Amino acid sequence: MRRKHSHHAQGGAVALQPHGALRKETRRLENGRGGTVSAAIAYPDGFTAGRVPGVILAHGAGNDMTQPLLVAVHQGLAQHGYLSITFNFPYTEQGRRAPDPAPVLEACYRSVLAAVRTDTALRPPQLVIGGKSLGGRIASQLAAQGVASDGVLLLGYPLHPPGKPEKLRAEHLTRITVPMLFFAGTRDSLCTLALLRQTLKQLVVPVTLHVIAEGDHSFVVPKRTERTQADVYEEIITASSTWIRENLQR
Repeated sequence: MRRKHSHHAQGGAVALQPHGALRKETRRLENGRGGTVSAAIAYPDGFTAGRVPGVILAHGAGNDMTQPLLVAVHQGLAQHGYLSITFNFPYTEQGRRAPDPAPVLEACYRSVLAAVRTDTALRPPQLVIGGKSLGGRIASQLAAQGVASDGVLLLGYPLHPPGKPEKLRAEHLTRITVPMLFFAGTRDSLCTLALLRQTLKQLVVPVTLHVIAEGDHSFVVPKRTERTQADVYEEIITASSTWIRENLQR
């Protein structure tokens, strides 16, 4: 692994620079299978098409693009100066609970990615892909398949099923050729931190691991930490923004 930073959450509120204004809109985008899905786009203050890097984030298995963590990061990154997009997978768009098969999820993500790249009103010069849990896993699979991106941002990567650390979902990660940012909670039942650290040592691209102390799979922290969820979300947003700025050519 060429470069790896490990950051640990600190107690108390996170100091941030003042946020900029943002404009939000919802759209229907092609899902890659002849249908459409809902998408939310957040524009930073002073947005100009073709000049602002973008971030696309997909939701986890048990929720949709309105999940609080995803909404917070989506809007926060726009406030930090990035074009930010979230979307629903077909199964959540249709009100179903069971996730679609991987090919359907990948086709949807590919379609959304293509739509953002080619839209003359967006056209981000660089694009980071990622998401929460399942959404991040699908983004990482696309990156491993060679789908063009400039980075992968993973909010609670599902390294293994709950209670089954022997069943790692990591083989494809070694084929990713762009920088990666992993957020991991110390109480995450789907991502044993020691196993994640071992996995990251096998990667040759720049990798950043940001640990959320006492965070679970959605980075919810116990009351004993005396931190609010807003504190945690702000920490994730700030770390993500810093990582994007350091890893993309602006």
